[in-house]
Amino acid sequence: MEIVLIIIALALMILGILGSFLPVIPGPLTSWAGLLVLNFTDGVELSLTFLIITLLFALFIYVLDYMIPAVGTKRFGGSRAGIIGTTIGLIAGLITPIPYGIIIGPFIGAFIGEMIHRNDMEKALKAAFGSFLGFLASTFLKFIVAIIYLGFFISKLTEHSAY
Repeated sequence: MEIVLIIIALALMILGILGSFLPVIPGPLTSWAGLLVLNFTDGVELSLTFLIITLLFALFIYVLDYMIPAVGTKRFGGSRAGIIGTTIGLIAGLITPIPYGIIIGPFIGAFIGEMIHRNDMEKALKAAFGSFLGFLASTFLKFIVAIIYLGFFISKLTEHSAY
């Protein structure tokens, strides 16, 4: 049974790393689930404090993932309309079956929002580019957290097998 739990935990870790790039899988939360499953194996003890802190951090990253593209839009001169467009585009990108919808959606949403607000193509493209950079920053952040959780996983598994 222990080997099954370790395999499930490892699968969740790998899925968490993939989830950093795939919008349908919450990367750090999935990696955290791998840590939780590992905790149920014999001989691997993760403290409740460790599990709570890593969960809270994964939840924080999950929420931040939806905020960073809007912040990127604002940082590159986007207006409130651009930020609203980014958010609407992000949601539309999540639910539409088009490839890379989560990348294209916020970009197009910010662009349309800015065009409605100012009708200035240059500023609209700049704000949309900020949304895209925000998406890249968010993806990178999720990936780093998932890799850190994988490091915790390997460390705890190595400690366990040292006995």
